[in-house]
Amino acid sequence: MDQFLAFTVVGLSTAAIYAVIGSGLVLTHTTAGVFNFAHGAAGMLAAFAYWQLAVGWGLPVPLALAAVLLVLAPAFGLFVERVLMRPVQALGEAERLVMTVALLTGCIALARWAWDPNTPRPLSPFFADRPALRLGPAAVTWHQAVTMAVALADAAALWFLLHRTRAGTEMRASVDDRALAGLTGADPLRAGRLAWVLGIQLAAVGGILIAPTVALDAQQLSLLIVSAYTAAVFGRLRSLPLTFLGAIVVGLLEAYLAGYLPQNDYLPGLRLAAPALLLLLALLAFPHRRLRGRDRRLVPVALPGRRGALLLAGAVLLLALVLVTVLSEDALISYGAIFALGVIALSYVPLAGYAGQVSLCQLSIAGIGAVTWGHLGAHGELWALPAAILVCAAVGAAIALPALRLSGIYLALGTTAFAVVLDRWIFTLPAFDVLGVRIALFDQGSVSVTGPDLFGLHLTTPAELLVLAACCLALASLGVAALRRGRFGRRLIAVRDSEAAYATLGGRLLGAKVAVFALSAGLAGLGGALYGMQLQTVTAEQFNLVAGLPIFLIAVIAGLGSVGAGLFAGLAFVVPTQALGELGSWAQDLSALLIALAGMALASSPAGVISRLRAEWAPLAQDRLLLGALGAVLAACWLLAALEAADGRLLLAVALAAATALRIRAAAGRRPPPDTPPEWWGVRRPWRPEDEEVLSRATAAG
Repeated sequence: MDQFLAFTVVGLSTAAIYAVIGSGLVLTHTTAGVFNFAHGAAGMLAAFAYWQLAVGWGLPVPLALAAVLLVLAPAFGLFVERVLMRPVQALGEAERLVMTVALLTGCIALARWAWDPNTPRPLSPFFADRPALRLGPAAVTWHQAVTMAVALADAAALWFLLHRTRAGTEMRASVDDRALAGLTGADPLRAGRLAWVLGIQLAAVGGILIAPTVALDAQQLSLLIVSAYTAAVFGRLRSLPLTFLGAIVVGLLEAYLAGYLPQNDYLPGLRLAAPALLLLLALLAFPHRRLRGRDRRLVPVALPGRRGALLLAGAVLLLALVLVTVLSEDALISYGAIFALGVIALSYVPLAGYAGQVSLCQLSIAGIGAVTWGHLGAHGELWALPAAILVCAAVGAAIALPALRLSGIYLALGTTAFAVVLDRWIFTLPAFDVLGVRIALFDQGSVSVTGPDLFGLHLTTPAELLVLAACCLALASLGVAALRRGRFGRRLIAVRDSEAAYATLGGRLLGAKVAVFALSAGLAGLGGALYGMQLQTVTAEQFNLVAGLPIFLIAVIAGLGSVGAGLFAGLAFVVPTQALGELGSWAQDLSALLIALAGMALASSPAGVISRLRAEWAPLAQDRLLLGALGAVLAACWLLAALEAADGRLLLAVALAAATALRIRAAAGRRPPPDTPPEWWGVRRPWRPEDEEVLSRATAAG
């Protein structure tokens, strides 16, 4: 009994922290209409800042707490609201989701860059020098008592703010209809600022309270938010009492599993994954009303032409040929992952771009493909590659079944929970038997991966594996382009536009979702197997949730509806990472930070940069003379680099400068299009933002 009470006290103390963090999530969503995936990362930054002030610089604890909670946290909240969220507030749910995911990635990268993750940073609990309080046979430390008192004070203060003050009424009214709230005298901007400041402050309080009980690690602290996600989902993202109840359930579950779970090689990860499993169950069990506010802003998905798809595939193969002939073997090892990661990024296009299903577990599924190929194709058996694809497709189909009940941020939360379950439990399992079949994943270590046997050749060199990955990316790009042009692609677009309308008109929603999830997971599995061949040895950490977020962000930056997103993502992820890595160890996390900043900057442009680049370079592609001149310059640079007659960086700079100059020349020499009659605006030429005002004035004048 004494042991049970001790675990109960620990569980309630942990639950109090989850309740504080979860209440901040509910506050931000209830008042600003945004589910903040970076909420835990904000608490993580606050914990690091508190350590820096109180331990690193030796400031008194009260002064350090005041600086973090009253200065840094509110300033960060104002920055997030004014610079990041306000520009996307009027856009769709997807844009706001991408912004918070970018913020999560950026916060983790910033913390790793500023504080060396290899250096331990212990934090002492509050009032550690005082004896514990006695509640019968159970002992309650002062830190635990303070934590529970803060949670109770937080609950009372938030309820009073939201239901008994004018500011709270403004905050709740602004998310329902900002324009109507403004007409009644409320200030939606002020309400948004207050919501974000209080939400970040609550995250900071939770981060500081939990930091003394866990390692001060950027990724670990940021992912503790999964437990707060579960508590917030218990409250259906709007009820503070239910959120606190959910936090108590999660906290006690973790404590009792830590105390009573049998000790063997298979169950330790279950305790770590329990909050994510509970999140999945809560998402499936509880009804979720439609999110309030402007949830959707559909972006037209361009129909890729056959000529364009063939040119893209040819460009992929040509780039592979250039890399093989120009780069050394060591450089090929470094840059060889371009095409494999491109295949993984391409898996987002049919799933998120065509069908509108947001998934954050694609890299985790790629890990399943890598480890399946590693075991089944240990000697290069080619049949193991389609087997790995089929295994991943089956996993994707299994994810699609609960996805029928989920959409938007709920689907993103569900796939996040799935990725965390894989990271913390499934990938850590030793080999086991199911119905006489031996199943082995990473087997609590690493898995060696080799290349396949193809036409009597065993592909093992970096050049051979790079060409293989490039061929797979080229074929996959052609397949995704053909999918968009086909009947199934049109059905996926219909599912994205309106699932209810698709089902009402006779569409089989279950079949469409299962098929697109399986297809996307199969592509991710193929990319994972190719990526494992490049790495030669794979570990579970290379396929965790945080590692996959930058790839998702780059795919969004490229444009989820663009077939070229795969090649763009591979280049944008690998090239800056390798280039910055040459500057020293201090720049290792800089590439992830830059990707996050780019995601924040481009979250308000859901069409992506590929469509912009296509429009900017179209004049050059249509000018045969200038295009031939560019081809001659690129061929000359390629030849000089292959012969090692000039420095590769210099030749790359020359090629880029020549391409830019010729593009500018082609754009300047292009004749302006003839005037289009107003009745053909939006048909013969794109609709422009100023057209509405022009037509309104013309109608008023008439």
